Amino acid sequence: MTVQQWRRVFVCAALLSAAAVHSTQVTREPYGITASGAPVEIFTLHNKKGMLVRVLSYGGIITEISVPDRKGVPGNIALSLPSLQSYEARANFSSLLGRYANRIANGGFTLDGVRYDLPSNPQGVSAHGGPTGFSTRVWHAEPYKNGVVLTYVSADGENGYPGKLSVAAKFSLSEDNALRIEYTAQTDRPTVVNSSHHLYFNLAGSGTILNQSLQVLADRYTPVDARRIPTGQIDSVAGTALDLRTPIPMGDRIDSNDAQIQLAHGLDHNFVLNPPPHPGALRLAARMTDPASGRTVEVRTTDPALQVYTGNGFNGSLMDAHGKPLVRGAGVALETQHFPNSPNQPGFPSTVLRPGQVFQSQTEYRFLIVN
Repeated sequence: MTVQQWRRVFVCAALLSAAAVHSTQVTREPYGITASGAPVEIFTLHNKKGMLVRVLSYGGIITEISVPDRKGVPGNIALSLPSLQSYEARANFSSLLGRYANRIANGGFTLDGVRYDLPSNPQGVSAHGGPTGFSTRVWHAEPYKNGVVLTYVSADGENGYPGKLSVAAKFSLSEDNALRIEYTAQTDRPTVVNSSHHLYFNLAGSGTILNQSLQVLADRYTPVDARRIPTGQIDSVAGTALDLRTPIPMGDRIDSNDAQIQLAHGLDHNFVLNPPPHPGALRLAARMTDPASGRTVEVRTTDPALQVYTGNGFNGSLMDAHGKPLVRGAGVALETQHFPNSPNQPGFPSTVLRPGQVFQSQTEYRFLIVN
């Protein structure tokens, strides 16, 4: 499907939803120029309750989510960097991920008897679609009724993946403080797809997430090896440090002696979400709360899994938009997704997309205040 056809699809969708009342304001402004000379825009979504979201056309990066605390004081709870150049230097930071979010092992995969090699590290691991994945691309962007639609056409063979993939990511903000991302993709050749967003949360707006609680609605997870690649097993979280079925301060878990936590130097694991009430339904995946500010985010998704990553790689060398060093635990990514390395694990849910099929998934971040 061409970019023009994608635009028509979303224009039609906007007309069909015109009967609904949407009062989110959407503005667009220039943001900067990439090193390759491409202009980048920033889109601001602002609802009547005072919530504000800013999205770049570069990588679909979310630079700001401003929500009030229990005293009504707004604060940015998304980790952000100082400039476009800093985002270019740090791929996958609070950005869209693809073509395949998370990791693929073995230096690639075989599909329909054909081997596809992917750009990989010395351990044979390809991460988040490769070094020039979706987070490094300038997407075509257009305002929507209550948000912005980003579209991109990934060429056949880009980063080793087969098929020309036409992708759309729609960001919308509702009046009840819910940010929704809707992903759609089509291909002209059999390929694999795993869409996600690497948004980093810190509900306090500063410091670390160690005293913030996390609950994940998952009875099972996929254990990993030393490369943080799933072994192929699907195990119960019961009796492990990955049991987050009740709210737990994240600082209580990321230094656990649990072997899985030690392998990842914190939480960096794929949780198998409990089944939805019916196929395709949004269901609660996770709930995170900052007890000091009262800010809470509930994550709902149609995806089968959630990757929880507690910023284990931050070591103070990267500065945020305020010039403060990002340290371990400065933020947490709650990445809705399919399982990592599914193309090499036939026992995992399939991520294969074929011509004539439409890949679709939705994720919603709903922001609340608790006393």
